Amino acid sequence: MPLLLLIRHGENDYTKSHKLAGRLPGVHLNEFGQKQAQALGEALKGVPIKALYASPLERAMETAAPIAQAVGLTIQQEKGLLETDVGDWQGKSLKRLALHKYWKVVQRAPSRARFPNGETFYECQHRIVRTLDGILARHKPQDILACVLHADPIKLAVAHYIGLPLDQFQRLACDTGSLTALAVGEMGAMLLKLNQRPPFDFLPKAGKR
Repeated sequence: MPLLLLIRHGENDYTKSHKLAGRLPGVHLNEFGQKQAQALGEALKGVPIKALYASPLERAMETAAPIAQAVGLTIQQEKGLLETDVGDWQGKSLKRLALHKYWKVVQRAPSRARFPNGETFYECQHRIVRTLDGILARHKPQDILACVLHADPIKLAVAHYIGLPLDQFQRLACDTGSLTALAVGEMGAMLLKLNQRPPFDFLPKAGKR
């Protein structure tokens, strides 16, 4: 089974101040986020990763950069790994959004939610899974593949692969700078680790898998 490493980008000022960055341009890692990215690179050094993919947004690319340097790979941008399109909610504070009548639907019944002028969670999940399946199809069963992306897309992907109903995907945790590991094969998928912080002692080193 290919080993799929889903890595959430590091902290930025939007996550720190509890705002939805969405797909806004110019959202960069803050100082702590840069430290998280460096820690990810150090933790993954020596892991025989065959390919490294990332969402094109700056915070994902900046997180992927130290990983690419550590494992000797070029970052391959994948638009299909973009953050959920939250439409008009982009840039808004979670505190303000929590007062919105639609907030309970997003949190409690996400299968019924569509962000104003944005995606539904079903559309986001379909996009992410289609992209990840395409990535997996390009590689061998023994390969380790890393993808740097965003919290909701990671949780939606995990929910799909392990058969968790979409309405329960928000129960999964995905912190900034964390790694989630899935073994994905023709007969199904296994969730090996969820929301792990460095070091990643469970990952094989070169020549030891």
